[in-house]
Amino acid sequence: MRDILLDENDDLLIRNGDFVIGESDNQHQQHILIANKGEYKESPEIGVGISKMLNDDSYDEMMIEMKKQLEYDGMKIKNIRFEENGKLIIDGKYKNNG
Repeated sequence: MRDILLDENDDLLIRNGDFVIGESDNQHQQHILIANKGEYKESPEIGVGISKMLNDDSYDEMMIEMKKQLEYDGMKIKNIRFEENGKLIIDGKYKNNG
């Protein structure tokens, strides 16, 4: 998916006085995982609140919620997993991207 990109501080990325447009799938995934339900006014049910979920012992529930929320955003998810180093791997694509 192409969209306006944000920098590492979640500010608009601007080059030469203009917004930067680019591949935004990872950016969208990150925002959905970080957001808590109710933070998006137009879509109050979207958001995983991963920082709260990581403190719980409900690993399976967290994985199910991540998959559900990303699919709600239009992704076709094959697999979601944590690597041994703690890195989250999302194997999936937005449906309109083929």
